[in-house]
Amino acid sequence: METNTAPKEDGTDRALRDAMVDELRSWGGVTTVQVEAAMRTVPRHVFVPDAPLEQAYGPDSVVTHRDENGTAISSASGVGVVSGMLEQLDVQPGHRVLEIGAGTGYNAALLAELAGPEGHVTTVDIGADIVAGARRGLAAAGYDRVQVIHGDGAAGHPENAPYDRIIVTAGAWEVPPTWREQLAPDGRLVVPLRIRGVTRSVALELSGDVWRSVSIDECGFMPMHGPEAVAELNQELPVNSGVWIRVDDGHPVDADAFAAALTGAPSLAWSGVVVPWQPLVHLDFWLVGATAQTCRVLVADRAREAGLVDPIYPWGSMGCYTSDSFAYLVRRPAPSDTAQEMVELGACAYGPDGERLAGEVADRVRSWGMARARDELAALRMEVHPEGSADHPAAMITADKARSRVFVICG
Repeated sequence: METNTAPKEDGTDRALRDAMVDELRSWGGVTTVQVEAAMRTVPRHVFVPDAPLEQAYGPDSVVTHRDENGTAISSASGVGVVSGMLEQLDVQPGHRVLEIGAGTGYNAALLAELAGPEGHVTTVDIGADIVAGARRGLAAAGYDRVQVIHGDGAAGHPENAPYDRIIVTAGAWEVPPTWREQLAPDGRLVVPLRIRGVTRSVALELSGDVWRSVSIDECGFMPMHGPEAVAELNQELPVNSGVWIRVDDGHPVDADAFAAALTGAPSLAWSGVVVPWQPLVHLDFWLVGATAQTCRVLVADRAREAGLVDPIYPWGSMGCYTSDSFAYLVRRPAPSDTAQEMVELGACAYGPDGERLAGEVADRVRSWGMARARDELAALRMEVHPEGSADHPAAMITADKARSRVFVICG
């Protein structure tokens, strides 16, 4: 492992870090001894010096930079996401690693631990302030051998190529050819890939000119920035309502139409799909199959207090939208013969097309429920083909990008 000259710690730092890793191990967020050792070694609090220790070693992300509108543009990712992506990446001693998105520098320090003294880590970020902060954190923690580059991550960093591993720590709309060109033979890319409003952390390996997934994990990331980036849209409906719609792929939304939709009565449709209340693996991919566009509906407490039908999660829900209506997932308690909490899944919609849209979302939930019953969810895989490639005969989702075609395949 990488040796470093990090500042001395008191017992509180070490105890909180060990508790963080113990918790990750308890639910499978950390599975290998290499990732466990790295996360027990790197002092996360050094990279988020303005956060209380309990927050630095807590499960959630820590926002470190915002734009002029107050929108978060960089953060220390939640530790479960960090550990999961490191497990996907499978860095070995001596590897040369490229990270796209320097953030606080914490992830680069973990990569340096995994690559060891014979390896090398390059991290690239388009934000000058972010680069400066990452350099400070890495130096303070004793990892100043990590090379921090100010540049557009979509271009990679050819000067240090080829890389055995490339990891992207921002939501990427595209897999640019530069990453393929800078990857060593038998290398691996791990990227939070945005596919028609759904994001997944995908570990990809090359077979000829086609990327094929070796693992897929659910995740959420701020989008990449840069000249070729495709921004996400976050639109409040209306201002101060506490309801936002988040859409991808550059699709427009009619904020006035959605604001008007919220003044009407909701339409509810229940699917009859009863499942344990636990992660609903890949359900959002089935919503992509609807005739409507896929979105996220984000909800603040004030919207619930004003009477909005409660979405499926505390933060809100995945959903679908048309020109004047939107729908999202809901749940209600279902009978259970065991101590396991059971819920029935359904949809709530607002707007003139609400009844039809809620019914369609409920239909998509039923389709997902049938795939789940057939144990097909674990077989989900992705392929990224060059632009102009033929359709994939088994694809359930096709996402055409500027320079590639992404196929999601089940079964």
